[in-house]
Amino acid sequence: MAESLLEIQRVLVMAHPKLPEAAQDASQIADYLQTLGFSTAHGLLYDTTLRKRLKEGEFDLLIALGGDGTVLRAGHLCAPTDVSILGINLGRFGFLTEVRQDQWKEVLPRLRSGDYWLEHRMMLHAEQWRAGELLGNWDVLNEIVVSRGHIVRPVHLVTYVDQRYLTTYVADGLIASTATGSTAYALAAGGPILPPELRNILLVPVAPHLSIDRAIILSEGSSVSIMVSTDHQAVLSPDGQVPIGLADGDRVEAYASDHTIRFLRFQDPGYFYRNLTPHMSQNPSTGNSR
Repeated sequence: MAESLLEIQRVLVMAHPKLPEAAQDASQIADYLQTLGFSTAHGLLYDTTLRKRLKEGEFDLLIALGGDGTVLRAGHLCAPTDVSILGINLGRFGFLTEVRQDQWKEVLPRLRSGDYWLEHRMMLHAEQWRAGELLGNWDVLNEIVVSRGHIVRPVHLVTYVDQRYLTTYVADGLIASTATGSTAYALAAGGPILPPELRNILLVPVAPHLSIDRAIILSEGSSVSIMVSTDHQAVLSPDGQVPIGLADGDRVEAYASDHTIRFLRFQDPGYFYRNLTPHMSQNPSTGNSR
């Protein structure tokens, strides 16, 4: 869903802490935005003081410098406070970023003229339950993955959709993805690519053994429940974060979050399809794009 304008006065510029040039770029961008009349602050993505200020509502826009992973972490930070995100790509891919590293001085004046639009993307809310007790909950932009741990043996994943039994997957794992996540792990596991504005959950099994091996797109508003049946290690991974251990009988629930992520876009709304071809078969980590 696209939204036209946002009142932007206060901008926070945050950089990936492990990219040497990112901190310097953040400082330069913040200084440049001040010449355009914006109030700014800048620092590293995990700066606790800046994160606290963002959560307290001091900023209208977060500019994230890094790759898709940086934008993903920025999304976790911004969604609860409804702060928009603009991603500047210092990484290798860029499904989520909007501006190239060498392009920011050219496009940032458009913030002042209002020449941009806002794109809303669904998040998933996930919960871990054990014997009727809620152990944890997360809001994710890409996906949750329920999977085996270090032991190379499949897990049994008893899966329900809207409280109705779907199937028991025997697999290395099961991905419950948003449309945004359809270009991440779900894509690598053979799932379809969904337009980013869709509010559907995508289920993709990972290395299924004699069980359903096709991805399933759930209706908008549907929920999924995944119960682990295993006598060895199983884990839950929300948006690629540190895995959480799951015990036999644990249940993971996932449904559309109350939070959405709001991306600031300069490209026209057809950008997603136009950028697919350059991204596909061009993974920079393989050297194929050279």
